[in-house]
Amino acid sequence: MGNFFAFFSVGGMMLPGEGVLQNGHSAFVAMYRPIGRSRVPLKQKGQFSVTTSSASPLVTADWIKDNLNNPKIRIFEVSVDPEVYKRAHIPSAVNLDWHVDLVDTVNRDIASRDKFEKCLRKAGVNKDTTIVIYGDHNNWFAAWGVWILDIYGLGNNVKLLDGGRKLWEARSLPVTADVPSFSESSIVLPERNERLRARLVDVLAIAEGRAAGRLIDIRSPDEYSGKIFAPEGVKELSIRAGHIPGAENVPWGTIVNDDGTFKPVDEIRAIYAAKGVDGSQPVVTYCRIGERSSHSWFALKRILGYDVRNYDGSWTEYGNAVGVPVTNKSGTIWLGK
Repeated sequence: MGNFFAFFSVGGMMLPGEGVLQNGHSAFVAMYRPIGRSRVPLKQKGQFSVTTSSASPLVTADWIKDNLNNPKIRIFEVSVDPEVYKRAHIPSAVNLDWHVDLVDTVNRDIASRDKFEKCLRKAGVNKDTTIVIYGDHNNWFAAWGVWILDIYGLGNNVKLLDGGRKLWEARSLPVTADVPSFSESSIVLPERNERLRARLVDVLAIAEGRAAGRLIDIRSPDEYSGKIFAPEGVKELSIRAGHIPGAENVPWGTIVNDDGTFKPVDEIRAIYAAKGVDGSQPVVTYCRIGERSSHSWFALKRILGYDVRNYDGSWTEYGNAVGVPVTNKSGTIWLGK
């Protein structure tokens, strides 16, 4: 029956496209759109293509647009602001509210297996469904959604819409306010893969030289240096400013283009290599609450193929912890205001 595709509105390769006319006759021409290194032929006119390169973690807006009416496709959205889904979203997209659907609302944790399973079943996702996720803010929480799906054993099924909602809207591609419904599936998720997740003790072990690894702080230079505690207007704060000792600062924005799409693979690899990150050691990414670092985790893990964990506790945990070392080059002191 082929692959089954699901889109989650929650970022190369060659993708399907139209045929061309030659000498007055319709003809299929194996044209390609380059996105990274893999190649998939463009779709023949009048047919749906649900084929993507299995090695590529990204799909393009054109690929989604060409498959909007494909009965094998499901769409979801994971955005920083869940309200944007209500105003308009990609046709057939289902909303995944990160405040509710992707977290444990009692403990600070990601959603339990049972809870997440119910969300996926309601969306009609099966074990052979290919999941495509997109969202606002350059796919911050979309990438976080990919990370959670990977933790629950669906990493090989998941792809990110390169450029996310930002690119889709900039190109004035189709949107709707209609909320879809699907026949419920019976998917069963495995236990969490904790190897994709870093905890405070893991980060401390690297910072104190007791474990091999590289720490990547993807926040802004001002956050990293301790000049500011957090971006202006955010509510999740810490008592201490600065960064984890030994962490390299590679802001998430350095690996994306102006339109929100990822830069070429070789360029991303060079950006990290310049900071001594070349895949020879395990990597841990962190930010403030774990969503921006998921974006960099995606680049390092899914695009470059490095051994990477995301530290979702991030600076709101580390910067509030007692007895942990902090590097604060700016000497900023929290004054409670």
